[in-house]
Amino acid sequence: MTQEKTPFPSLAFDEIQSGVFRPRPSPYAATYIFLRIDDRKAGRELMRRAAGVVNSSADLASKTEDAWVSVALTFEGLKALGVPQESLDSFPPEFQRGMAARAEVLHDTGESAPENWEKPFGTSGIHVIIAAVAPGKERLEAILVRGRKTYEEMPGIKAIWRQDCYALETDKEHFGYKDGIGQPSIEGTGIPGNNPNELPLKAGEFVLGYPDEMGNNQFPQPEVLGKNGSFMVVRKLQQRVADFRRFLKSKAVSIEEEELLAAKMMGRWRSGAPLSHCPMHDDPSIAADPKLRNDFMYNEDDPRGLKTPIESHIRRMNPRDADVIGIPRLHRMIRRGTVYGPSLPEGVLEDDGVERGFMFAFVGAHIDRQFEFVQAEWMNSGEFAGRGEAKDPIAGNNDGTETFTIPQRPIRRSLAGIPKFVVTRGGEYAFMPGLKALLWIADLDN
Repeated sequence: MTQEKTPFPSLAFDEIQSGVFRPRPSPYAATYIFLRIDDRKAGRELMRRAAGVVNSSADLASKTEDAWVSVALTFEGLKALGVPQESLDSFPPEFQRGMAARAEVLHDTGESAPENWEKPFGTSGIHVIIAAVAPGKERLEAILVRGRKTYEEMPGIKAIWRQDCYALETDKEHFGYKDGIGQPSIEGTGIPGNNPNELPLKAGEFVLGYPDEMGNNQFPQPEVLGKNGSFMVVRKLQQRVADFRRFLKSKAVSIEEEELLAAKMMGRWRSGAPLSHCPMHDDPSIAADPKLRNDFMYNEDDPRGLKTPIESHIRRMNPRDADVIGIPRLHRMIRRGTVYGPSLPEGVLEDDGVERGFMFAFVGAHIDRQFEFVQAEWMNSGEFAGRGEAKDPIAGNNDGTETFTIPQRPIRRSLAGIPKFVVTRGGEYAFMPGLKALLWIADLDN
């Protein structure tokens, strides 16, 4: 009998944190907790306890494992734990510097600048990030009780920040769009992606220690620390829902036109149905089909953006096969978004003073060419697609002077004066160690 060849390296699922690969349940509740390490010995004991609490990716198909805890460390956290200098030096420079120091690259300026961030974001005091996910609040609190035992009543460990989040069964965010539709397929995981036209990406795009799309296999040293880890980018983004509603109303003469403009700006109807399949009218049946709603490309069917505008949000975040500068496959990420704050009631056009928005978590192996590239080149510039300095009409760092162009016949339409609808309230770069790495850190004796 001829042995079947394995087309890709086997993944060490029992070492990789569950939060990297596992799709989130729907609906779900989540929370992010930041910890500060004031005592190195206590911090290392925390890592030992965390290794017994953090879920692995060993059984991704099990529905009984739909609640989990993930742990990530900032660069300042690695230093607080006493990770040797030669290991610290082996981490990528953007991770070492941290998100606040990369603000200009990320277009986090003006209201979104680090000096305006919610504290403790952007400070050296965030060392450990705990993320917990469960199908509901009751289940979430149950696993948090288990998680809190890893740090509560430990001298030298202090909880300094918490953000509770949630995702409704509709998966809609505060602007009203269905979220979480476009996730990549990853070789060796058995988890299908959402787009049947996209070939699975190499596991090394998301987990360190495996070949990536460029054939590289680099990771922080030593191997026990870096392999099977991932980088996580956390962003707290405030959404100005009332401003968004007023903008649409000011540019439309009817509710139907408002919805069309909202769809053109996003690239999808708020139901989740893509403009590629229904460019002029929403089709809930397409939105309800998990395969069909992501089964489209751009180059052959819509090169000029007559269906899905080239400057729209989803076409920027994943150009698929469109003609752009660069290779879209090198900039894919696992993207998790979770709503925080109460919804603004339907029809309300004035801000109620309550903060609401999104907690984003991006998972990948390359902060610079994944998150940073997309944020700088695709979201906040149009050069990659020949659109000059045009920014993302929904999530870009707009200031009221930008214009969004909608290609149409006989004359294209321009929406001028786009204000800032999304404000960065804070963010951090973190490293999600493999389970063996947590124990390696715990056993350091320097």
